[in-house]
Amino acid sequence: MAMRIRLGRADEVVAGALRGYPVPGVDWPVMLTRIDDEIVATTSVCPHEDVSLLDGALDDGVVTCPGHAYELDLRTGRCRHDRSLVLRRYRVTLIGDDVWIDLV
Repeated sequence: MAMRIRLGRADEVVAGALRGYPVPGVDWPVMLTRIDDEIVATTSVCPHEDVSLLDGALDDGVVTCPGHAYELDLRTGRCRHDRSLVLRRYRVTLIGDDVWIDLV
């Protein structure tokens, strides 16, 4: 059963910017951004090594990990360098002006 968590307001999520939200019980903040007017939620840790993606460069929905320059497509979670690596994504629900995610 999924647990729905409110992260913040939708107007806080800006295209081209990565924003982290701490979630109780989750080791790394949940990362939000806006791609093509859709809010995308992922874990903020690189699946290659435990490096925060919040300081990574974001370009056209792809974040480059500051640790080893792995590129992760936030639309799919897939790593462009190693297809076996997948960034965890969370389902986003907008309720009014609030962003909620489902932790499964």
